[in-house]
Amino acid sequence: MNQRMNRRTFVHHSVAAASATLLLGSVPSCTTAPSRVRRKISPNEKLNLGVIGTHNRAAEDIKGVQGENIVAICDIDTNYLDAAQRQFPGAKRYTDFRKLLEQNDIDAVVVGTPDHTHAVATVAALRSGRHVYCEKPLTHTISEARVVMAATRETGLVTQMGNQIHATEHYRRVVEIVRSGALGAIREVHCWVDGAYENKPRPEGETVPPNLDYEQWLGPVEFQPYSKEYVPFKWRGWWAFGGGTLSDFCCHLTDLAFWALDLKHPLTIEAEGPAVHQYCVPPWLIVRYEYAARADAPPVKVIWYSGKRPPITLPRWGNGVLFVGDKGMLLTDYSRMKLLPEEKFQGFIPPAASIPKSVGHHQEWIDAIKTNGPTTCNFAYGGLLTEAGLLGNVAYRTGRKLEWDAQHIRAKNCPEAEQFIHHHYRPGWRI
Repeated sequence: MNQRMNRRTFVHHSVAAASATLLLGSVPSCTTAPSRVRRKISPNEKLNLGVIGTHNRAAEDIKGVQGENIVAICDIDTNYLDAAQRQFPGAKRYTDFRKLLEQNDIDAVVVGTPDHTHAVATVAALRSGRHVYCEKPLTHTISEARVVMAATRETGLVTQMGNQIHATEHYRRVVEIVRSGALGAIREVHCWVDGAYENKPRPEGETVPPNLDYEQWLGPVEFQPYSKEYVPFKWRGWWAFGGGTLSDFCCHLTDLAFWALDLKHPLTIEAEGPAVHQYCVPPWLIVRYEYAARADAPPVKVIWYSGKRPPITLPRWGNGVLFVGDKGMLLTDYSRMKLLPEEKFQGFIPPAASIPKSVGHHQEWIDAIKTNGPTTCNFAYGGLLTEAGLLGNVAYRTGRKLEWDAQHIRAKNCPEAEQFIHHHYRPGWRI
């Protein structure tokens, strides 16, 4: 108990100080010096990349960076590792990402693992002096997100969260319309996803396949017997490893609201759903976030729906986002948009494009490393998106409307939320 409290006290002090800096918009002094000297890379040179995770979503990330030099590959499944080795025969191979980070010629790292190992791999890579691209959501817990954001500022390295939809021209046009004032002041944003998970009994242990390093797959999570219900693909439906539909899609869909309305931390978070399951994420979920006024913009509510839809008559597009303003509404998904009511916006001329075209989400990160340029979904921004999704799950699991103290990373009115806000690692793992 003393060890747990000491760890928690340390996390509270370190990430609270970091988040206070974030809220004030300044940059702290570096307290985590990279463990290696970065080589200078010209725009015409290729980066030496290490990839942690090689299959499923990670395989798509590899496609996005394969124009560079892939010099190291890591996967806990040797079948996947064999396939990646055939693609990159010159790359050194590992089943432990910590060993990969000991390879000195690596400039940058791509993290494509499940959510529960994002933070440990990302922070280790940053502290070793490597630029990092990490899949969304950035972390599995809120305290991890703050540590990742602090490590990014302290090291000054180039980061990008894998929220690929952020790079599309469509998202840029939506943001420009909302910012133009055509809808008036935005009071509500509704985001929804039709997909859902089912609750199941905790699976019985099974024999670990010989190709799988299950200990490394578990990483910092408390030990539980192997099951094919977890590895390789269904882990997102279990609290130990993922956060369900909300964690999966929040970064994609709420991105438009955060981007267009300049949102930061919510003031309150309230959730409703079926009875909380000890091990499984919910089959459906509704989360209501309240955000403060920003400059001349009024307070805004963001309402999330997993497996449900807004109580508004709308075209059935599947996933969607609806901006509700004083002068009208904008309905959009990943590729379509419609201004409502349609008769009011007949002949509408959208504002001139003002947000620069992206060179591609992965390429943006690569170019920024070589030119010391910016990325648009860096860990400061990606951390905010991630934290919003995680807070929705915390509100659901506690059954309380949370009053969020972003600076001190706590729910002011709900001490029982602490267990879900902070990470709890098994012995031998740290961040």
